[in-house]
Amino acid sequence: MDAATVGRAAVVFAVLLGALGLVTWRQSRALESLAFLDELHRRIAVAAAERVELERDVLVLGSCARVVLGARGRHVVHVRQGDEVVEVGGGCSP
Repeated sequence: MDAATVGRAAVVFAVLLGALGLVTWRQSRALESLAFLDELHRRIAVAAAERVELERDVLVLGSCARVVLGARGRHVVHVRQGDEVVEVGGGCSP
């Protein structure tokens, strides 16, 4: 084999190794991006679950029955007599 053939073979081999290295680098970057995306999806799911739980807590704590029960426990509620009842509509009644 002459020097020109050996030189060409070395260049082809170097280009092939460079191409394989580039493919490997791009694959590792893609896997890192997918891992980051999975982490974001997990965080979004956790935040959505916390939001649902907080909305449920708001509904429970703001319900008329809970408010009236808490007020009665503190002796803040005055039980209305028959002549004191006025229908306004939509409010809580103890």
